[in-house]
Amino acid sequence: MPSSPEVVSLRSLAPTVYVPAAVYGLGQGAAAPVIALTARDLGASVPLAGLMVALWGLGQVLGDLPAGRFVGRVGERIAIVAASVVGGVGVLLALVAPHVGVLAVGLVLTGLANAVWGLARMSYLSEAVPLARRAQAMSLFGGAMRLGFFVGPLLGAAVIVAVGTQGGFVVQLVAIVMSGALMARLPDPPSRRAVSVDAVQRLGQVVAQHRRLLVTLGTGSLLMGAARAARDAVLPLWGDHLGLEAATVSLVFGLGALVDVVCSYPAGWLMDRHGRAWVAVPSLVLMAVAYLGLPLATGLTGFVVAALVLGVGNGLGNGVIMTLGADTAPPGTRAEFLAAWRLTHDLGFLAGPLGIAGAAATAPLLAAPLSMAAVAGGGAVLMARYIPRYAVTPVRHRPLDRPVPVVPES
Repeated sequence: MPSSPEVVSLRSLAPTVYVPAAVYGLGQGAAAPVIALTARDLGASVPLAGLMVALWGLGQVLGDLPAGRFVGRVGERIAIVAASVVGGVGVLLALVAPHVGVLAVGLVLTGLANAVWGLARMSYLSEAVPLARRAQAMSLFGGAMRLGFFVGPLLGAAVIVAVGTQGGFVVQLVAIVMSGALMARLPDPPSRRAVSVDAVQRLGQVVAQHRRLLVTLGTGSLLMGAARAARDAVLPLWGDHLGLEAATVSLVFGLGALVDVVCSYPAGWLMDRHGRAWVAVPSLVLMAVAYLGLPLATGLTGFVVAALVLGVGNGLGNGVIMTLGADTAPPGTRAEFLAAWRLTHDLGFLAGPLGIAGAAATAPLLAAPLSMAAVAGGGAVLMARYIPRYAVTPVRHRPLDRPVPVVPES
């Protein structure tokens, strides 16, 4: 491992960062379209099935702040290996669940593992990659996850045909074990600090110091998380509403993930070249348009079009939340700040499916995508307003040794 982050190339990160990310994403992609469908097979109502999708997000929310202390104490490599063990147990419970209660426990455990994975990867790349290529590194990581998310539903569809709806969880279990084994070779950054005994107090101080950023730009992050996570609930439930088979829905998920992958590197290049808002705002606008159009989908063709537009919108936003977190993280308390920053986005991951479940319980199903269109639109407004205030300016417009122009907190 080089001693300075400036000499780390993106290519050198492939075997220990990007390949494991793709494998991990493969597992998530295989499982995402079958969560709601598995819940339905176990006798859950449509609102309860939407709630099951939200439990992934609940696990992440519960795990975000503890993950900051855990990663800071043991390092990225050990944290990811431990998270893989917890995630594997969670997927195994979901796979063998005899009723929705066991499925719920498994999904929460998987979300806890996702929280540690997410914080560790963001912290590592923030330190290992120079500022000039930060957005590209983060977007490539998001792209690797999305590549897995593309392959996962395709592989999951084949396993579903062989073993039934829960075949998606079989793929996820294997993927978590493989990615954990690959990430075990990840070296910790030389600058990693051990967390002191006052970590809890310091975390509270970090949140208080940056409360304005977390309330403003953090709310935009939350709304983006909600719009993204709602896709995992809305598309399967709308496919079920149209009478599509589980394998068909999984294949459509795969097509949406394919355009995610295609958009990843251009998104990173645009962020490094022109600024973070150039991808964050169009990403949310496209998702809003797709959600508005989903109620017009009355057959497979319209369903595919909506999934593709959602995929483009999500793909444009690949890496933007991680990049914004790295931009605004104070070097002395990086892990603690990133834990709080990830919490804003993961609260959205919880709120999105919960909103879908609530809409499905109290109104016709078409209310769900329409409400998410409003959420995505609100996120676009906040990102356009606050990214220029807090994030870095385009690298080509300033010397690399000039301080990042972040507005001080008051």
